[in-house]
Amino acid sequence: MIRFLAAVIATTALSAPAPPPPVFTDGFGLVVTSQPRWVDENHRTFVFSVSTDQVPAPTLLPGQEPGRHAIVVTLPTGYDATTRYPVQYYLHGHPDRPDAAWNQRVVENATRDVPLITVQPNGSGRGWYSNWVNPGVYPQNWETFHLEQVIPFVDANLSTIAGRDGRAIVGHSMGGFGAFHYAEHRPDLFHYVGSFSGGLDLQNSEVRAAVVASSVNPGSGSPVVGADAIFGPPVWPFDSVWNAQSPAQHVASLRGMGVALYTGNGGDLAVNPIQAVLENRARETALVTAAHLRAAGIPFHFSDYGDGSGWAAGCTGKHAEEACVQADMNHFVGLFMGR
Repeated sequence: MIRFLAAVIATTALSAPAPPPPVFTDGFGLVVTSQPRWVDENHRTFVFSVSTDQVPAPTLLPGQEPGRHAIVVTLPTGYDATTRYPVQYYLHGHPDRPDAAWNQRVVENATRDVPLITVQPNGSGRGWYSNWVNPGVYPQNWETFHLEQVIPFVDANLSTIAGRDGRAIVGHSMGGFGAFHYAEHRPDLFHYVGSFSGGLDLQNSEVRAAVVASSVNPGSGSPVVGADAIFGPPVWPFDSVWNAQSPAQHVASLRGMGVALYTGNGGDLAVNPIQAVLENRARETALVTAAHLRAAGIPFHFSDYGDGSGWAAGCTGKHAEEACVQADMNHFVGLFMGR
């Protein structure tokens, strides 16, 4: 009899329906074009899509749908709609996407058993988390989309701590630029900001070249755009927007916010040389940012982990190396939640 009852209980547990993801309601200029659906049987991460008049026609990577923006949300284990949770916004790099499997792994690993919601909005292959200067036919107001639409939309549809003290923003590569860019423009929204190998210095000629390359490269999305689409012409004396929007030199508004920088040095430049050089150059922009933070008297954390050998197993200090980014995220989550 005991064995029979145990078998019945086990069978019932296995056949129990999965908890449904939340149901979202339109608002703040966003129209839900597909409701949340779990991405796997773990029932922690779901994806949904929205449309917005701020970016009605983003450039598309393969598999992305015209006019729709995928947004990925990872909930804490045992998410309870009667409990309020802090939220971190994680901005992907170029030419990445929010629903990439590696981004999900990094977030879920770092937030396991942590009462924290993570939101990954679409930033397009080349959105650069900015309101574009010369967008063409359709507006490309990524900053307005994320700060004035996505954030209040998430607070209205999930059980969040809907205020500055319960919100952080962090990003990788292009997303690291976006995180500092957003935090500097709207310090009222964020309690902590972090950059994982971000291109933080738009006054750096190599970063300008990278932004321009992302604009004209078909691998960044279709259709391609002009070299001056995002920040205007990248050359003096027409480069005022580049200078004004460069996070490295405009850190004053971060005063009172938690600030964290993470970067390697590329490690052995003969191994995976493209990713090695990208990380090495990103480090230079972090050093410039750190110098401006020190000059402004703003405290910050800086993990400058070189070739990665002392940072995490499998990290060799390269750009977009999952082991390095995982260690970055683990540390940043600890800083934010500790603060």
